[in-house]
Amino acid sequence: MKVLLTGAAGFIGMTTTLRLLARGDEVVGLDNLNDYYEVSLKQARLARLTPHPNFRFVHMDVADRPGMAQLFETGGFDRVIHLAAQAGVRYSLKNPHAYIDSNIVGFMNVLEGCRHGGVQHLVYASSSSVYGGHTQMPFSEHASVDHPVSMYAATKKANELMAHTYSHLFRLPTTGLRFFTVYGPWGRPDMALFLFTKAILEGRPIDVFNHGRMQRDFTYVDDIVEGVIRVLDRPAEPDPAYRSDQPDPGTSNAPFRVFNIGNHDPVQLLDYIGCIEEALGRKAEKNLLPLQDGDVPATYADVDALRDWVGFTPATDVRTGIQRFVAWYREYYEV
Repeated sequence: MKVLLTGAAGFIGMTTTLRLLARGDEVVGLDNLNDYYEVSLKQARLARLTPHPNFRFVHMDVADRPGMAQLFETGGFDRVIHLAAQAGVRYSLKNPHAYIDSNIVGFMNVLEGCRHGGVQHLVYASSSSVYGGHTQMPFSEHASVDHPVSMYAATKKANELMAHTYSHLFRLPTTGLRFFTVYGPWGRPDMALFLFTKAILEGRPIDVFNHGRMQRDFTYVDDIVEGVIRVLDRPAEPDPAYRSDQPDPGTSNAPFRVFNIGNHDPVQLLDYIGCIEEALGRKAEKNLLPLQDGDVPATYADVDALRDWVGFTPATDVRTGIQRFVAWYREYYEV
């Protein structure tokens, strides 16, 4: 297949692109290489992709309406994986406009490109953040997600609504994947694992929110990518059991689906830190703080729908995943 993958220089984007190339797909990777975090890391990821003969890089922002229209017009893409987004819950409190530009305007441009370009299937990144303040565990796609607690979450919920509209109006198959706290080698520097590892190695204290009682369904990047690829290969279809008088938020009478991708095994933050300490062979000095605005105390994915759809559920345990990350971090930063 010829696949357009947005956010190719990102953490999940790079890993997904490598998998697609390894199986023989042609990939056009798009990224704006913004400075939300260190650009050198994005360039290093990109350097792993550019030597491949079936990869072409396009330096562009998804919010560039004319540029995106031209890309789709000439691209001839079979399928699209849309991972480009302004990430981060806490940053959305400081710079909400960045989320509108990238996550709303950019997604609109992708939808229009898919519509006019005859794309067979759009797979896009949603987020566990859409569950907002839900306390009924595990989080299920069949539950309502109408109460986001951050602008980031609101834009991801909006993406699902926009995708459904295009699935309904234009029969564009769309599948949204709600990622649950992705971690692993080549990860984002603003994520807890990266921040904690760097601080502990430098002998600095770490900020531990909600006094360490936070629970997260940490999901290893290779498991996320496996789910993305499997879902890409099975385009969304209308649900024959869908009832408009009792609508199910996770399905539709249009070719639209949303799935959780999580490890379905919540881990307390203090235990997660313990695995980092074990992998580093050093103890952390902890600065215990209250829960931050926009954060939620716990996440936990129900992955039954994903398993039933593509026969896969993530299963990498956090100890193994953290050890792999620490090994990469030491090598990459020569620590």
